[in-house]
Amino acid sequence: MVLALPTMKKLVFVALLLLLGACDKDTAVKLPREVKTLAQLGESVVHQLQVTGAGQSGGADRPADKVVLSPLVHGEKGVGHRDFTAAKRVLPKVFAGMQQDFYCGCAYEGKQVDWLSCGYVPRKNPERAKRIEWEHVVPAWVLGHQRQCWQAGGRKNCATNDAVFRQAEGDLNNLVPAVGEVNADRSNLSYGAWARQPARIYGQCGTVVDFTGKRVQPREEVRGAAARITLYMHQRYGLNMSRQDRQLMCAWARQYPVDSWETRRNARIVSLQGEGNYLVSQPEQLAELCR
Repeated sequence: MVLALPTMKKLVFVALLLLLGACDKDTAVKLPREVKTLAQLGESVVHQLQVTGAGQSGGADRPADKVVLSPLVHGEKGVGHRDFTAAKRVLPKVFAGMQQDFYCGCAYEGKQVDWLSCGYVPRKNPERAKRIEWEHVVPAWVLGHQRQCWQAGGRKNCATNDAVFRQAEGDLNNLVPAVGEVNADRSNLSYGAWARQPARIYGQCGTVVDFTGKRVQPREEVRGAAARITLYMHQRYGLNMSRQDRQLMCAWARQYPVDSWETRRNARIVSLQGEGNYLVSQPEQLAELCR
């Protein structure tokens, strides 16, 4: 790795400051107060560099942008980010006239799924398959499990006490309608692709879950949208992504371009949240993100 000249100068400066601090601590030489202050400054700078480095992902990830938080709104008329509870109240507006479940293409009315519209056959849980639920394309577990709030008390604790998680969990860009049974089966599994014509497990539904391999292959019609949502969320909230997952998401985003459903959905999200998915409104940005 080649360091830029300003970075090299900063590191040399910090090293000298730390050396001076060490002299004062480990030898009989007593340094003037001004030098001690400089040494403490050096330690502070090193700590800041470590914090910055911790916010960057290794390998496949690019440096994570600092998460910009917005004041949350709670009413249906306000414009801004919401927590998950408030987001669920406005999501019907986002999908008005586009009431089709994400993973199977089933029509729905209110929360009732029309199985006949998509040839859906429940795999195991017909009661949950009857209703539409709001699915996190990037699962809530991915959003929070590495955060201190999750380790201290799980998702509920994060939703109560962590501002970054609260905004991410309610980000409208990440939420789509899904048949409840498929939502439950998907859980926090990653997306994958392993067969052109996999054995279907929900009647005619094109999305399949590999429970043994712990992965989900979404139907072809939504792979581009799923990829752009996934890439947006990881970049927006500084999430880690494996090289393999990034390559797949970038490939899908290129192979399946933005369609009218995404454009319409994105415009409505902007009107409600003030921030949509830039990979939908500015698809040329994909080349920069996936370089």
